[in-house]
Amino acid sequence: MRILVISDTHGDFFSLKHALDAQPNAEVIIFCGDGSEQYTFLKQTLPDKTVIGVRGNCDWSSKLPSTEIAEVGGKRIFITHGHLYNAKFTFINLIEAAREQNADILLFGHTHQAVTDYYEGLHIMNPGSCCGYGASYGYIDITDRGEIITNIVKLSRR
Repeated sequence: MRILVISDTHGDFFSLKHALDAQPNAEVIIFCGDGSEQYTFLKQTLPDKTVIGVRGNCDWSSKLPSTEIAEVGGKRIFITHGHLYNAKFTFINLIEAAREQNADILLFGHTHQAVTDYYEGLHIMNPGSCCGYGASYGYIDITDRGEIITNIVKLSRR
């Protein structure tokens, strides 16, 4: 199962579309905040996909939750934007929150810096910012054997 992870689009529909076109086999799309208009676009235009999202610090009028727990491919995923956990300064608050939820995977955004890591049984991903020059996104494959494989992709401009 493939999960497309996007964050911090900040109105950039071009980069979002590029990421979607590059990952047509993704069954689930997780949006980590800061671009609630793009989240709404995903929900409305991709009815055959599961779309899960949270609000970010720039999603002022959004009704999305600040955190979400998703069960995907037999794995528990903790999703947040990161600003409420001081993600720009430390990951420890995010890691503790994910552990409190017995998560296998932690997904967040906010820093605009792509990260994929593994720490004491927890897979960690920030897909970076899917906006402008240097845009990126992430994807996660959950294999039939339950393995979790994370990847970051930099978008190229044509």
